[in-house]
Amino acid sequence: MLYFQVVILSSAAMLVYYCEFTDTFSPAEQGFICRDPRLSRPDPGPESSSGIHPMTLYSVLGGLPVVLISGVELVMFLFHSSNGFHDQEKVVVLADCLYVNPMIRRTSRFLGVFAFGFFTTDIFVNMGQLVSGSLAPYFLSVCRPNYTALGCEDVALFISRPDVCTGDPQDVMRARKTFPCKEAALSLFTALYLSIYALSCVGINGGAAADPPLLYHVGQSGCTDGCEQSRRVQEHLE
Repeated sequence: MLYFQVVILSSAAMLVYYCEFTDTFSPAEQGFICRDPRLSRPDPGPESSSGIHPMTLYSVLGGLPVVLISGVELVMFLFHSSNGFHDQEKVVVLADCLYVNPMIRRTSRFLGVFAFGFFTTDIFVNMGQLVSGSLAPYFLSVCRPNYTALGCEDVALFISRPDVCTGDPQDVMRARKTFPCKEAALSLFTALYLSIYALSCVGINGGAAADPPLLYHVGQSGCTDGCEQSRRVQEHLE
């Protein structure tokens, strides 16, 4: 069983690599209207010039649960080892010769589920971006189509040709992959997984009385983050 789990997790990680770091998959090429004001916003620049680099955000989203879960499991193992808390986590016997500590088993199980969910979320978001090909509000600023050659200097024509962009191909591809938002999806998954993990830990001693306040604070944080993202998008459009 463990062998199949490792193979599935490795396959998911490999697919994430192809989606993130290679040009194996290309987004759908949607057409646009010449000089469309909804697609003519200023180019915000490369992602590396943003306040928080995307790789830094991904590292935090992927590394924070690892640190928190490992620390919590270690503390629980140290403080509950005397009262038989881990008795329910019997040692795992593999091939009748390998024994796994209950703490290591619990930690690897939680982290394995998180890693698989994180990779799966990234894959589904990438597939959604590739299939939808949603154009960013600054698409025409990075596409830089030749309106004279297209014959739409004075007439608003619908352009569906795939070879009309003269800008940087990487910037054009980035402008075609804007929906769904990857940062929002990964942040939401991480928050939900940590909240579920916290509920499973609190439920050991706190019972059901601790669940509503924790869910309320998690939901409030999600709503606040969503409102902040909407405000930033509106400011960019203005």
